[in-house]
Amino acid sequence: MKYLHSMVRVHDLDASLRFYCEGLGLREVHRTEVPEDKYTLVFLSAPDSPEAEVELTWNWGSQEEYGSARNFGHLAFRVEDIYATCERLQSMGYTINRPPRDGHMAFVRSPDLISIELLQDGRLPAKEPWASMPNTGVW
Repeated sequence: MKYLHSMVRVHDLDASLRFYCEGLGLREVHRTEVPEDKYTLVFLSAPDSPEAEVELTWNWGSQEEYGSARNFGHLAFRVEDIYATCERLQSMGYTINRPPRDGHMAFVRSPDLISIELLQDGRLPAKEPWASMPNTGVW
């Protein structure tokens, strides 16, 4: 058996690609457009683990409510510098719901409210403003 991917439904493909690619650093591996059924599949992977993919499924024109995605759980990514990653995402307008106060773990939500866990490769010393930053919302 071989693990292939996890799929998340997205409402705005461009906004989701901005979050996952520009914000998190994933890259598009391949894309499938199915005009007759009005959907697009975009597969993304992290540079250090190309075998594990995230599939973004965009159903064209769908107004379906996907909920808060709390029932999904979360996707987790190991990062080289959690502070730099959180700073980049915050500068792009994303809320860091659980700041990396411990220099090890943070949570942010995608445009479609998917919880994303960021885990530092190793552990960094506590650093302001993160060390004293409160949680915001849910993750």
